[in-house]
Amino acid sequence: MKLSMLLWMASVLPSNLADQTCLATTVYLEARSEPTIGQYAVAEVALRRRDRGAWGSNVCEVVSSPRQFAITTTPQSFEVTDLAAWTKAWKIAGDSINNWSLPKSERLVYVPQADHFATVAVSPAWSARRPVRTIGDHAFYAVN
Repeated sequence: MKLSMLLWMASVLPSNLADQTCLATTVYLEARSEPTIGQYAVAEVALRRRDRGAWGSNVCEVVSSPRQFAITTTPQSFEVTDLAAWTKAWKIAGDSINNWSLPKSERLVYVPQADHFATVAVSPAWSARRPVRTIGDHAFYAVN
């Protein structure tokens, strides 16, 4: 399925399914080759950003913020072809949304306070601080 079709579907689905679709797409694009814990950490960053409200009030707005996540930097013609990775990303997105709906004291947290991440191969200007945690090929940062 093309990225453009996934994003269109998210625009017409009920909000809970739209959020899961956008989050699963983000996990797929950003971390499908990463360890499972790294995929959960990517989802956690998006959900933390949603809660903070600076990047949007729902998951789709957050992950669609310009140049923040791969959804906005990947060509709309990109094809989601790895069904096993998509199925895993869908489950991780759903699990993460459910986990994040719990009171803060009960949530499973992988990257405390992290609101940014980048591959370890790059050093964005905002990454001057030491990472909260490195998982696979991603470093996670508490920037804000």
